[in-house]
Amino acid sequence: MDLTTLTYIFVGGSFALYFGIAIWAKAGTTGEFYAAGRGVHPVANGMATAADWMSAASFISMAGLISFMGYDASIFLMGWTGGYVLLALLLAPYLRKFGKYTVPEFVGDRFYSTSARVTAVVCLIVASVTYVIGQVKGIGVAFSRFLEVDFVTGLWIGMAIVAVYAILGGMKGVTYTQIAQYCVLISAYTVPAVFISLNLTGSPLPQVGLFSGTEDGTPMLTKLNQVITDLGFAEYTAQKGGTMNIIFYTFSLMIGTAGLPHVIIRFFTVPKVRDARASAGWALVFIALLYTTAPAVGAMARLNLMNAIQTGEVGSPDGNLVYAERPDWFKNWEATGLLKFEDKNGDGKIQYYNEKNKEFAAKAEAWGWKGNEMVKVDRDIMVLANPEVAQLPNWVIALVAAGGLAAALSTAAGLLLAISSAVSHDLLKSTFMPEISEKQELLAARIAMAAAILLAGYLGMNPPGFAAQTVALAFGLAASSIFPVLMMGIFSKKMNNKGAIAGMTTGIVSTLVYIFTFKGWFFIPGTNMLANTPANHLFGISPEAFGTVGAILNFAVAFIVMNMTEPVPEEIEHMVEDIRIPKGAGAAQDH
Repeated sequence: MDLTTLTYIFVGGSFALYFGIAIWAKAGTTGEFYAAGRGVHPVANGMATAADWMSAASFISMAGLISFMGYDASIFLMGWTGGYVLLALLLAPYLRKFGKYTVPEFVGDRFYSTSARVTAVVCLIVASVTYVIGQVKGIGVAFSRFLEVDFVTGLWIGMAIVAVYAILGGMKGVTYTQIAQYCVLISAYTVPAVFISLNLTGSPLPQVGLFSGTEDGTPMLTKLNQVITDLGFAEYTAQKGGTMNIIFYTFSLMIGTAGLPHVIIRFFTVPKVRDARASAGWALVFIALLYTTAPAVGAMARLNLMNAIQTGEVGSPDGNLVYAERPDWFKNWEATGLLKFEDKNGDGKIQYYNEKNKEFAAKAEAWGWKGNEMVKVDRDIMVLANPEVAQLPNWVIALVAAGGLAAALSTAAGLLLAISSAVSHDLLKSTFMPEISEKQELLAARIAMAAAILLAGYLGMNPPGFAAQTVALAFGLAASSIFPVLMMGIFSKKMNNKGAIAGMTTGIVSTLVYIFTFKGWFFIPGTNMLANTPANHLFGISPEAFGTVGAILNFAVAFIVMNMTEPVPEEIEHMVEDIRIPKGAGAAQDH
């Protein structure tokens, strides 16, 4: 059966499943819309959390970044998995015991302030909207290739699908949809990885294949280093970025993970406090299946890509792929605009090398090469293109298409739910319009989600980077604003409302200004004040890594302001002590 037909079968079948679940699990109350009625089993919630977490950035973009960053991309693996340990130990059980629906609701009640709640809503929306831009980019990439439409059309098709099941089902529908999406995406990620590992190394386990020998006995990573350094690129296994930036980047991803509102609200859906901790543990198990496979997928994808273009000895007349004879996968990705070739020397062959390497560029010029002719290789295509480049069966390629879409759609739905809950529950019901009925609040939540979908789609048409890079910015924003206020709210009974508000404001503003300085104001192209190069970064810290600095500023300002203002009321101190003690931690306790 041809690829197009198989793709429609796999993708169409998975969408039919998602829609069916959304109709079956339609939310009828605000409790079901916000927290799935608090009746989700910990294992099921762990699987749904894994799907919520393993977004387009994890499925589509992370291995793509690993392909090109090599060793330096270990920051994503360490930061994102380490953040779950922090979340399980430091936040999830305590927030669940507090017994609220949303993160801003906890902030507002803990810091006895409507202003604190509103500030938390603003921080949540800023971080979540930035995060969802990355998911929308992934949705557009996947749909544009496998439905054979342009990127923008693919983007809006995907957002329309999210709208149907997220607006209809709320947290209840999204939870059970995400369980199905996890099964689809993990199968789609691991099956082709097994095939490719077998082809290159003979090992069925990609995690083992990464360190195994290839056909000629050369270790996989050694061979990859040789192939790319022969074309002027830096060694795959060498550290290329500054140590300071790597450390700050890793911490930003780690504490950003623990502070992401769409992940935190998943722990409000389980029946008991101990179930929240169990959910985090199960989520880490399910996530590990993909995260331990990603390094092998990234390395093998890079090797396959380089070998597909550099077909013979470097510099020889017959060593490069003839453009007129390029394979179908090349033509298909060219049609999306995410892969571009420019014949700079007019020889009809594709030269792909590092033209910025002056020493190698001199050699290339002697061979008649006039510059790197692969003028665009979007990192986000690597996982989706990998099965085609490796010439795997069509059913495997179609499965990957369904998995990529499942990953992007699952997280987009979770983020949009967090945004709509903050608007309808924290701004309308709890702050500005407390008199509205439950039915009106539910309608407001659905309208807010529809508005968020439109905004996300618009911003996704011009993302500030690859999916994983855009998501990293969102982690920085969550790290600098939400994580510190949750930590202080749980573990510092002396922290008052003025300190919390000052800290959140300082963290989010400082991080946003730093990001906009290099990425453009509100991510509008051409509005950046400085070029986004290491030479211009403060102490070499990139915009994606600045969340750690923002968090430090948040903590510092909060404690300074706390010591200059009135103390916390005694009843709030008792409430904090009650949250921190696991005694009687069965059903959640409302305050």
